Amino acid sequence: MPERDLFANFARMRREMDEMLGGTWGRTSYISRRASGFSPNVDVYYCGDPQRAVVKCDLAGVDPASVGIEVGGRQVTVVGRRAVPETEGRVYQQVEIPTGPFRLVVELQVDVDPERAGASYEDGILQIELPLRDEAHLTRRVPVDHRGKGGSPDG
Repeated sequence: MPERDLFANFARMRREMDEMLGGTWGRTSYISRRASGFSPNVDVYYCGDPQRAVVKCDLAGVDPASVGIEVGGRQVTVVGRRAVPETEGRVYQQVEIPTGPFRLVVELQVDVDPERAGASYEDGILQIELPLRDEAHLTRRVPVDHRGKGGSPDG
């Protein structure tokens, strides 16, 4: 009878447990991750002059051409896919590098200007810079037309 490898499915079981428990513990409130698939690590901070929000995602091994970014309201959504490596002729001892699709939603604490947002990818790190929306553009004074007593505005 062939000898059974007791650890063959351990890495898969560990990932599944991490995903299951990750939905309850260890997740910050400003980041939403899909329960299945790859979940990149993220840093979010505010800095600079002019002020801006910066979102950094650890996407080592992800082709930047496969990444999509959407900015709407106070949310930044990053989607993409890490390709599954060739496995033909390989017998893995350990598998910890996640693959497959990912979708990450980051809730920002401030209003940003999506028209001036920019992104760069270097050494496996995606950096999204989002200038804060100028307060002057958030409000507008509306003049009141007062053409005279009892007169109508159209006439």
